[in-house]
Amino acid sequence: MLHTLEGNTKLRYSIAADRQYRNLRYMQSLKDDHLLFPFRFEAGLIGISEKFTDVHWGWDSPFSQIRGTFTGHWLSAMAKIYFSQEKPDLRLKARADFIVSEIAHCQKENGGKWAFPIPEKYLHWIKTGKRVWAPHYVCHKVMMGLLDMHLYARNDQALEVVKHCADWFYDFTNGMTREALDDMLEIEETGGIMEFWADLYAITKDPNHLELMRRYERHRLFEPIFNGIDVLSNLHANTTVPEVHGAARAYEVTGEERYRTITENYWKLAVDDRGTFVTGGQTSGEVWTPPGKQASRLNDRNQEHCVVYNMMRLSRYLYRWTGHTKYADYYERNLYNGIFAQGYWEKPWDMMANEDSPAPQGLITYYLPLWAGGQKLWGSKTEHFWCCHCSLVQANAFFHESIFFRDGGDIHVAQYIPANLATQVNGKEITITMEPDPQAGENIRIHEIDRKILSRPSSDRHKLTVNGGGESFTLKLRIPQWVADETTVEINGQAASYETVGGHALLSRTWGENDLVIITFPKKLTAHPLPDLPNHVAFTWGPVAYAGLTDKERTLYGDIQNPESFMIPDNERLWSMWLPGWRTVKQPTNIRFVPIYEIGYEKYTVYFPVEIQKTV
Repeated sequence: MLHTLEGNTKLRYSIAADRQYRNLRYMQSLKDDHLLFPFRFEAGLIGISEKFTDVHWGWDSPFSQIRGTFTGHWLSAMAKIYFSQEKPDLRLKARADFIVSEIAHCQKENGGKWAFPIPEKYLHWIKTGKRVWAPHYVCHKVMMGLLDMHLYARNDQALEVVKHCADWFYDFTNGMTREALDDMLEIEETGGIMEFWADLYAITKDPNHLELMRRYERHRLFEPIFNGIDVLSNLHANTTVPEVHGAARAYEVTGEERYRTITENYWKLAVDDRGTFVTGGQTSGEVWTPPGKQASRLNDRNQEHCVVYNMMRLSRYLYRWTGHTKYADYYERNLYNGIFAQGYWEKPWDMMANEDSPAPQGLITYYLPLWAGGQKLWGSKTEHFWCCHCSLVQANAFFHESIFFRDGGDIHVAQYIPANLATQVNGKEITITMEPDPQAGENIRIHEIDRKILSRPSSDRHKLTVNGGGESFTLKLRIPQWVADETTVEINGQAASYETVGGHALLSRTWGENDLVIITFPKKLTAHPLPDLPNHVAFTWGPVAYAGLTDKERTLYGDIQNPESFMIPDNERLWSMWLPGWRTVKQPTNIRFVPIYEIGYEKYTVYFPVEIQKTV
């Protein structure tokens, strides 16, 4: 099993680092009193005479049955960002510690066990079959945030609060029959509460916490999946993905193969056998699309952000277990075309812009429309607080978790996100700095004119500087599935041969000081047909999916197998930067294409019918 090097990984400047910075800036803008309001109100620390005007609204409002959920996500994201910083900002920790202390105060006021922002009766209603909106989900997110504060920010008080919460749940479920537990789990979205109990058990080794993990196992979902039966079509996706996280974590803490089988079978049913949209997403209206039936499910409610984030987390479990690059490929595609496409969009700076320009920013879009003429609907900073608003702050705090992994003494590079790694091999300190190779042509001096590239490079190049301290180990570099031609590797300016195993290029050597590795991935514009409508295609360049800037479906004419025969680079250069746009040529109406993650408020189309060449 691979082990993540998240604690040793620090982001360098990139789109990921920029999104994490904006994520932190947004979280810092929220007021402590707003984050704590539902907890204090439930604990009787805020009276009815208090004003309700200056609070969060939407799903986090005082009148919402899932109020306070966001605070758990906020704690989790703040803890992970603090943990990942090159120089930890103690002010962040102090603020998050204060939130924890106030929740602990509320727990004490509630009698010593209940620490949540909703009434206890919500859980008792669920127990008796009365419908109420996801109280287990709320409790899970709060406990998750508290436990992450213990794990990533060394807050012992948070762990004590969680232990008392666990006592409440143990008492609550004590005496319930398996049938009664299964009935309760069938009528409510419980989030990742089974995974949480497994996480807690891994820390405490308390048998009651293991028992809670087993009580919250959703047998009526897990049994058919264990037997390879597809029960997912038209099933609410984001209910089941966190439940399967529970099976994955249960495998890790118990070693029981049944849980691993459930997890791997779920992936096969949800991804391998079902297929995905070009973005990597799979859902429509929050439910799983039927296998191979994506064409009839294109709409304005594709690809829920929460599902993207949670499926990426599932891919990380499976990559750690197997080292198989298909899981890291899935993660990469969803990172660019999901997380980056659905959160923290910012209009590029333009010195020529005027006051009438469209809004310059977008916070979170719940769905990613994939039908013709789609438009992202952006949520506000304090008025919505959808579930995807919650997963937004976590998704932009966890990039460092999935870049570098250890396999014994060897190091895997799973994602090409610029970062610094500091770790040890055989007791010696080693460092790896990973960043994009600028490629000839950027900021080149006049006397180096012969090295200039005169058109946009058709490859991704990554530079790794390895300070290996004279130690021998293998660097395993993922070769993405989208690579269009042979991957090449240079070490210290010389072409290097490598062995390919499991989708990785293996570089085994004794590493010195400042050994320079450059790995080059050729890429090409590729058409991706809908499985049930093969002449309707979307386009990718490398892992990035593109959208055409048109508000209606338009037929394109050309060779589907060679999109570059009717599409050419568009606006490819700005000062020292290569830009990623494309545009069609020789069409009745030509269209500009940009990465989906660059779309803000424009209307766009992702899939286009393509017919044989037509003379225009």
